[in-house]
Amino acid sequence: MEERIITSQECISEGLAVLIKLEPKFYQVIHAIDEIPLRRTSGGFDRLLSTIISQQVSVAAADAIWKKIKLAGLNKISAIKTVSDQELRGVGLSKQKIKYVRSLANAKINYRALKAMPTSQVVSELKQVSGIGNWTAEIYAMFSLGRADVFAPGDLALQEATRSLFNLQERPSEKELRSMAKDWSPWQAVAARLLWAYYNYQKKREGIR
Repeated sequence: MEERIITSQECISEGLAVLIKLEPKFYQVIHAIDEIPLRRTSGGFDRLLSTIISQQVSVAAADAIWKKIKLAGLNKISAIKTVSDQELRGVGLSKQKIKYVRSLANAKINYRALKAMPTSQVVSELKQVSGIGNWTAEIYAMFSLGRADVFAPGDLALQEATRSLFNLQERPSEKELRSMAKDWSPWQAVAARLLWAYYNYQKKREGIR
């Protein structure tokens, strides 16, 4: 597996230097914002669980739920397997999310092996777990594995930031944004970080955890 891995702010800077040549509009974003966060996280069950918690809820809501989960010690496979549905509801999980986190706990994911897989295979492997779609798998590949050439076009904040930056009448669909992002290869993940920073700059709130 020979894919570029983002490990530091130097990697972000290298990617930005390429991106502003590929897309001049990115240049104005760089000069409007103070910082583009690295957003690297550890991998494993804990991180993937946290990403599932973030699905289709605001950053603030996801943060609140995740705080309760960690305080209750429910961010471990063994805990999810033994806890009751009532206790999971008590920390803020919906019926659907309870199903998803139990599915994750019972999945036999080899997290170490994911590090050596091509990004396309990582996404394919993770999507075999009920409750994990493109967005969750791509976010994990981007932040936990550090893949430089992956995007998450199903993300609403990325869609809104793209709509605003490119003066589009409507937010691009996942399919449309995926097509656009191909032009930002091999630094799609840096483009995503840039657009999340732009979203934060415009909306005064985070669009991603």
